[in-house]
Amino acid sequence: MRQSIRFLRFPLIAAAVCASGLVIGFLIFVSNLPREVENPDRHTDAIVVLTGGSDRVATGIKLLERGLGKHLLISGVPDEVALRDLTMQVPSAASWIACCITLGRVALDTLGNADEAADWMHRHGFQSLRLVTAHYHMPRSKLLFKHAMPTMSIVFHPVFPATVRSENWWRWPGTTKLLAQEYIKYIAAFFITAILPTGKF
Repeated sequence: MRQSIRFLRFPLIAAAVCASGLVIGFLIFVSNLPREVENPDRHTDAIVVLTGGSDRVATGIKLLERGLGKHLLISGVPDEVALRDLTMQVPSAASWIACCITLGRVALDTLGNADEAADWMHRHGFQSLRLVTAHYHMPRSKLLFKHAMPTMSIVFHPVFPATVRSENWWRWPGTTKLLAQEYIKYIAAFFITAILPTGKF
């Protein structure tokens, strides 16, 4: 009996240490989420919006209207979504569709977003971009975009969905679950960037 207890002691200790590390890491992750937009007036060659919420697309259009970028890539758009659908969400987009907006349909996840954006940036000869996505999604996006485009100048522009209650997040089960899932995905992205070769751009 004592030998069995001794045999189980070390795995249990290791599991407890790992669990504690994950919890501490999660708290650090949440505390370091962006709270504001840095460099809100800096001009870049392009604006890249990652799909996942209408507020992201609307923000990208507003940045384009302000002249903070010459062209806009909306990455991760499903095949069934057309440019005209964009104007239904953001009416002011109509005047920009012909000249300055590209719908990227290749990406299926954030890693794909980074690759799609890198290829698009390279084809157009752009040297800087403003990346628009939700604040909770920004750490993972930042990690993958920097890995895909290590020499590119990137301005990170988080948006703050009203449905994600970052303040006192532990009181909101939906927000807590969302942040926990994003934290796990961030850890996975960290290991992916450690394995994959750095991008060329």
